[in-house]
Amino acid sequence: MAKKSKENICECGTHCNKFNGCTQAVYGLGFIGAAIYYISTATGFWMGVLGVLKALVWPVFVVFGLLKFLGM
Repeated sequence: MAKKSKENICECGTHCNKFNGCTQAVYGLGFIGAAIYYISTATGFWMGVLGVLKALVWPVFVVFGLLKFLGM
């Protein structure tokens, strides 16, 4: 009988866990929501492009706002 490995390795070579799909879904929905928000408030084309770039890194803004709120 073959010994089972404790580590789960995905097809892409990275480590997997049972929450991997959930975190990707949350990030994806957050990206879509952030992109819609930033593009809808853009005043021009380049501000819309900047909005898409901001939407890619929306977790940074969430963590920054949370730390600012907590006074850290």
